[in-house]
Amino acid sequence: MDKIVEICCGSYEDALMAYQGGAKRIELNSALFLGGLTPTISSLLLIKKHTDLEVVAMARPRGGGFCYSTADFESMVLDAELLLQQGADGIAFGCLEKSCRIDKVQTKEMLSVIKQNKGYGVFHRAFDCVDDPYGAMEELIELGIKRVLTSGLRAKAIDGVDLIADLQKKFGAHIELLAGSGVNVGNARLIMEKTGIYQVHSSCKSWITDETTIGKYVSYSYAGSPHEKDYETVSAELVKNLLESVR
Repeated sequence: MDKIVEICCGSYEDALMAYQGGAKRIELNSALFLGGLTPTISSLLLIKKHTDLEVVAMARPRGGGFCYSTADFESMVLDAELLLQQGADGIAFGCLEKSCRIDKVQTKEMLSVIKQNKGYGVFHRAFDCVDDPYGAMEELIELGIKRVLTSGLRAKAIDGVDLIADLQKKFGAHIELLAGSGVNVGNARLIMEKTGIYQVHSSCKSWITDETTIGKYVSYSYAGSPHEKDYETVSAELVKNLLESVR
């Protein structure tokens, strides 16, 4: 099985860096500092115009958790439809009930829209908030999810390798598992070897300084020291190194 490195991108520029580093697939977002929200249509159009990347676009209308109101979900569904119509290959989303179980009604409706628009569905790290990962995985397989992004219910994937390995053993023949959170050149190969999965998800993050982030009396900073005046970006060099590390 060929090993796959998916790069988490927050902009068109990020996607170009991922592409230059040799990536073949990205997850496209906005607002990565909030965990990733729905990207702009313009970023998707530019990526599809200037690269041949496979693009999984995020459908997430707000930060915080994944129990969505009717209005939230209506926005998500329309975003998914528009993104697919403009060239997205798949949609990453996650819908949970207040009880931290899979919201099967919303998930089924989202998948219906995705498949009508010839895309595929990826259940993102909302999965890491469920109480019963085995039952949740069975439900996602039954619903028709193609892939699940998970850190094994831990903050970092390297700490969740035991669960990821067990999920792969039990369900890997029926659904793809993608390990994400804290994946880097130093641990990606180890995660693959310990779990038996062949796909990892990484931000390959670097920083660029923008002196206009902080004014005399105002600040638009979202990062802590020493990155108060910085914004995050994908590093083409880190992407290249990560790809080489798992070959």
